[in-house]
Amino acid sequence: MAGKTDRLKADIVLILVAAVWGGGFVAQRTGSQYVGFFVFGAARYFLGALVMLPFIRIYQIPRRYQLWVFITGFVLFAGSALQQAGIKTTTAGNAAFITGLYVVIVPIILAIITRKPAPGITWAAAGIAVIGTLLLSTGGTLTQFASGDLLELTGAFLWACHLILVSKLSPKINVVLFSLAQYLVAGILNLAFGLIFEYSTFTGLSQTWTAIAYAGIVSTAVGFTGQVWGQRHAPAADAALILSLEAVFAALSGFCFLSERFTIVQLVGCALIFGAVVAAQLWPLLKNEMTVDRVELPDL
Repeated sequence: MAGKTDRLKADIVLILVAAVWGGGFVAQRTGSQYVGFFVFGAARYFLGALVMLPFIRIYQIPRRYQLWVFITGFVLFAGSALQQAGIKTTTAGNAAFITGLYVVIVPIILAIITRKPAPGITWAAAGIAVIGTLLLSTGGTLTQFASGDLLELTGAFLWACHLILVSKLSPKINVVLFSLAQYLVAGILNLAFGLIFEYSTFTGLSQTWTAIAYAGIVSTAVGFTGQVWGQRHAPAADAALILSLEAVFAALSGFCFLSERFTIVQLVGCALIFGAVVAAQLWPLLKNEMTVDRVELPDL
């Protein structure tokens, strides 16, 4: 019974994470107008780390996982940098759809690693979620491929890898410490690249402090930490489906803050995404379900 309760709590937390990440698209779009994507990333992750500091109670990451935590932080840095860079050179709709492809990439990666096919419901729900995200984000057409689309596609692969790494490591490391370590790695890498390639844009930080505050405190400190906690109790493939609701909340944020309106096609997309998520959650977990606990991380 406790397991079911924990799973329900995890699902709720992951839905909230999807909501704050969806709102983050507005912050990222705003920030991209004033600072470079590395500078924006450095500011958001250092702020996120600062917010987490008062909650630190454990200061040592087990030795066998230290390099894996660094790798997770590097993937977080690379994925968010590509997403932020892509938003500048592609439409918001394209960016949201292509990023949402990690829903399909997760079970594919797991199937390759474990050499065992994912359950049929996972593939069906993932496919429906992708179609729904396409309809929601693009109105049913994806006719323009800007240069940023390739960046978003590469980023989607990295987000899938990040989700899998978090699912594997989160039960083994203190949640707050794991989150803080990721933010510091991502922040330091962003700062280094920002100083080299985007030094002149640091002056724009004062003009986009509200966007950075949302991205750093809400999207990063609350969002990614909630992801780490939620994935302690939710399989990676199911977590990816729930987090695909990010596209729905991104559209709602655009409606509220950017005066965007839904078309009939977009409403159909919302319904498909919600339907896919509900179907995946109602389907009983099978003993042979594809989960990340079957994947062992080697010592590095």
